[in-house]
Amino acid sequence: MAAGKEIRGKIKSVENTKKITKAMEMVAASKMRKAQERMRAARPYSEKIRQVAGNLGKANPEYVHPFMEINQSKGVGYIVVTTDKGLCGGLNTNVLRMLTHKLRDAQTAGMTAQAVAIGNKGLGFLNRSGVKVVSQATQLGDTPHVEALIGPVKALLDAYVNGEINAVYLCFTRFINTMKQEPVIEQLLPLRAEDLQKGATHSSWDYIYEPDAHVVIDDLLVRYVEALVYQAVAESMASEQSARMVAMKSATDNAGNVINELKLVYNKTRQAAITKELSEIVAGAAAV
Repeated sequence: MAAGKEIRGKIKSVENTKKITKAMEMVAASKMRKAQERMRAARPYSEKIRQVAGNLGKANPEYVHPFMEINQSKGVGYIVVTTDKGLCGGLNTNVLRMLTHKLRDAQTAGMTAQAVAIGNKGLGFLNRSGVKVVSQATQLGDTPHVEALIGPVKALLDAYVNGEINAVYLCFTRFINTMKQEPVIEQLLPLRAEDLQKGATHSSWDYIYEPDAHVVIDDLLVRYVEALVYQAVAESMASEQSARMVAMKSATDNAGNVINELKLVYNKTRQAAITKELSEIVAGAAAV
């Protein structure tokens, strides 16, 4: 029964794995609800700050913020938002595959790339790809804070203002629903006037600026860019927990199927051994 003992060991091992994946599925389901609530709570702020920025841009069209100016440098920047942990299906693979195509296109055009890594998986990919990482933010936990993102992102924003790069792209995974997450690469800088005007009201407002119109617009557009990055991180975290829950459920179901198959093999092996022993006893009795 050496084979039977080996099969029993495999069954026990798969059962232990099933317990782990089931526990991870339940934890991910709990975190997913909180992450979705956090993501939905951030959306109204992003929409409102876009509306205010659009109205200010219409009220003071003669001033052009550096974030809206177009420069002709040969560099491009990427803010790559990924997860710190694995076991979430193809979530990171999909967004990094899109980033790989963008990097290849930039290299073909003779441009240099630099990036900000948010998440361990993206940081490891950028280091392996040889892309210059100007800053990073990892181990953000389950609750991201804007303060933890401002510093790393500011390095890339300053590079754009100084004319070192001609565009900044935001790479993240947008949450659609529990079963679907969409990898996205959006242009963050230069800010396009039509994007800001989407949120602006049709009526014309005469604003009174305090202390000065330029100061207000400068601070507001920086807050707007930070809000977009925070929203991307919140969307990515909601997508991570959803993808992990689905992946762990699939792993639990597959473990159950493997256990059933191993039990069937074990029963067949045990039945064959019993039949063999009975045959030997009958043959021995007949010989006597």
